[in-house]
Amino acid sequence: MAGNPPLVAGIDSSTQSCKVVVCDAESGIVVRSGRASHPQGTEVGPEAWWQALGRAVHEAGGLADVEGVAVAGQQHGLVCLDEDGAVVRDALLWNDTRSAGAATELVAELGGPKAWADAVGSVPVASFTVTKLRWLAEHEPDAAARVAAVCLPHDYLTWRLRGTGDLADLTTDRGDASGTGYWSPQQGAYRDEILQLAFGRVPILPRVLDPHQAAGISPEGILVAAGTGDNMAAALGLGAAVGDVIVSLGTSGTVYGTTDSPTADATGTIAGFADATGNFLPLACTLNAAGVLDAIAHMLDVNHDRLAELALCAPAGAGGLVLVPYLAGERTPNLPDATGAIHGLTGGNATPAHLARAAVEGMLCGLAEALDTLIASGVATGHVLLTGGAARSPAVTAIAPALFERPVTLPEPAEYVAIGAARQAAWAMNPNGDFPPTWQTRHTVLPGERFDAAVRSRFATARTHYLERPGLLSNPIA
Repeated sequence: MAGNPPLVAGIDSSTQSCKVVVCDAESGIVVRSGRASHPQGTEVGPEAWWQALGRAVHEAGGLADVEGVAVAGQQHGLVCLDEDGAVVRDALLWNDTRSAGAATELVAELGGPKAWADAVGSVPVASFTVTKLRWLAEHEPDAAARVAAVCLPHDYLTWRLRGTGDLADLTTDRGDASGTGYWSPQQGAYRDEILQLAFGRVPILPRVLDPHQAAGISPEGILVAAGTGDNMAAALGLGAAVGDVIVSLGTSGTVYGTTDSPTADATGTIAGFADATGNFLPLACTLNAAGVLDAIAHMLDVNHDRLAELALCAPAGAGGLVLVPYLAGERTPNLPDATGAIHGLTGGNATPAHLARAAVEGMLCGLAEALDTLIASGVATGHVLLTGGAARSPAVTAIAPALFERPVTLPEPAEYVAIGAARQAAWAMNPNGDFPPTWQTRHTVLPGERFDAAVRSRFATARTHYLERPGLLSNPIA
């Protein structure tokens, strides 16, 4: 109907699924949405993402009335195209660890962690694209020889939406490019010498667009924005500003803040990413978040609602019971071979309620330590935005303020990655207008429990005790 505000679409192409939201470009209100699953595994044919996008768009009612679209995608994945634009091999995803050895080699070859932090703001681990390129060159040289262009998952889908098939039309943005390991947020440029080091040559790379810049127009006449990585889009969807820190509780956990200057952490704990607005997004990742609660709920044979009830029945500190939650190894701190450990078990706290409480506290303490690392690097924070599936647990929302030592707010449930992509599309439709159109997000300030230094202290002591005792990295009960 004439006079109605334009519509924009945001696409979240994550590891597990593709989600599409269609939003009012002025208010950000979601008017319809769709979703489709992705194949499981750590390597996936990019065509599966394209097919899932088609199904999700169909479920969302199509894009015939949409004027702008943007794609946010899982970071780091390696997509290789030949000179005709065909996919050379299945994409290696961020969670594919086969390139761990390549990461170690590359860190040493460039001159150590500080050299990497100075060059690209991050010290690469197996998730980074650059390590996957080295793995490909070493282990699949025939496939590597066919590679004409290299891009990321969001770049690939943006290119497919453009529909030209020309490798020269590949584009990306500074946020997603900053997770490759060969683009420098400090310099705003690709580091060709790193690509030479990792891959032996420099393939065609996507052109890095400004945050508000359009990649082009689709064959259907829809403006296609730059798109970005998933963490960058979530920050944009949440309206995060300098001083905000986001703690996301997925299966793994991420802690990241918006800053106006780049970071370069030589320890490798903090990845010095760029964001989707022209600022920067230093990020620390833990491998253990909601997965810890999943495991303990399974151990106790209860659902998550009952797990939360049990946790809130136990006292703060779980009667001295401490769970060091390294069930999947850990990245912050960097302990890929670690396992979990239980400390302080007594006859008095050997109850389901105490274990449930220890699980929630252990998970949150691990994230709080990652937050402390971010703050120690100079990232300012006024409050924490708590997001992700586990953030809906009443036990998590009650206990988090006691362990983060700062105000915690809970945004209303929404697909913030897809919404952030839609917000970017609205910005690209009016690049000379205000910095991304202001879309209101309702937040609830969590009263929670008062800060409890004793719980944090006991966790730090248990973690240190655990790390200092030989054999505990392979012994789950201590």
